[in-house]
Amino acid sequence: MEYLVESALLTHGLKSVSNETIKKEWQDPGKKITWIDHGEIRIGDIDEFLEFRSRASAYPRIDCDLLEKALVEKQSGALTASGTMAVCVKMGIPVAITCGMGGIGDIKGEELCPDLPALQQIPVVLISAGPKDMLDRKATIDWLISHGVKVIGTERNYCTGYVFCGEKVELQGKAENGTETVKPPMLIINEIPEERRIEDREILREAIAGGKRAEKEGRYFHPAANGKIDDCTDGYSSLIQLRGLIANMKVAETL
Repeated sequence: MEYLVESALLTHGLKSVSNETIKKEWQDPGKKITWIDHGEIRIGDIDEFLEFRSRASAYPRIDCDLLEKALVEKQSGALTASGTMAVCVKMGIPVAITCGMGGIGDIKGEELCPDLPALQQIPVVLISAGPKDMLDRKATIDWLISHGVKVIGTERNYCTGYVFCGEKVELQGKAENGTETVKPPMLIINEIPEERRIEDREILREAIAGGKRAEKEGRYFHPAANGKIDDCTDGYSSLIQLRGLIANMKVAETL
């Protein structure tokens, strides 16, 4: 299926990953990444995106609730999962790609992340590696299911975490073997393999603390938390998230 890839992780969430490393890992030559540049929706290839990334560190994250304002006010910014879903609707594209997604948690302005109502209301399928580890993952999945969103895995009917291993959360089925009809409202969770995840959950606790400090300073929680995990793992966490995003693109190509 045709798809667009969100740009918030690539712009703000991969602290130690250089443009050169992203390009080397990416490989795909297509125009599949989307972002906002001076009020224009851009859909570009990896080279076009990396030019944007090189000047975008201070640009905001734009979700579905902020998209129209950003377009009218000629803003520039990186698109979150929900922002990308909103662009997909405008472009007639059926699938959006993210890696770690938002959910329900103790994060300022994201007690209920816009990704969740977007999945319920925007007619676009989202492929993700699952809710981020600092969120209430079970409450997130339960909210989606109770609001009519079909939540399935790629190879198994449960999920256990994002870049850490955590509680096993049951899903509603799996996409393997084409047994599930792929149509919105739907979330497909394609997890980062457990053997590639980070074992030390103390790092997660430090990351949450770092994210909360960022909130108090008026900065975004997720880039700060991601940055702390990156620091504690010498960049490994950022690399597995980049590879997880690319893996989710490959899932879309099989649908």
